Amino acid sequence: MNADEVLAIHHGLAAENVPVWIDGGWCVDALLGRQTREHSDLDLAVAREHARRLAEVFAEWGYARQERKGTTDWNYVVATGSGGTVDVHVFAYDDQGRHTYGIEYPYGSLTGSGVIGGQEVRCVAPEWMFRFKTAYPPKDKDLEDVRALAERYGFEIPATHRRPAPPS
Repeated sequence: MNADEVLAIHHGLAAENVPVWIDGGWCVDALLGRQTREHSDLDLAVAREHARRLAEVFAEWGYARQERKGTTDWNYVVATGSGGTVDVHVFAYDDQGRHTYGIEYPYGSLTGSGVIGGQEVRCVAPEWMFRFKTAYPPKDKDLEDVRALAERYGFEIPATHRRPAPPS
């Protein structure tokens, strides 16, 4: 998925009054203000109250829900016939800001702002994106994301996410 596609989705959903937050690899790039690598998909967070409308808009745009292992009502993938995929993360909070449904985005974690293709987007806040990226065993792309976020925001990289020194 390229930056133009991400922006079309982000702005198109905003025009349909469906607020979303960019998560995952594109969030890292938004927080850095530049694309650092290729992305096979787009991860989006959406409040439960907007989830039905999000699904309707994606259907209107030609996206179909993909049944995969682990698919739930709060975590699923939609895709176009041409291969564009969006990983949807639905969440809800109660009046006290406590998580009540779906993906457990801590209250306050969806307060970030970043830039993709020169345009501002809503995304996961930097400190939370860093926490999310360091909460599981890393792949190579995760090590690069963690390193880039640490350099940009001054975060301490946990030992589990440091690249080993090259052999001498």
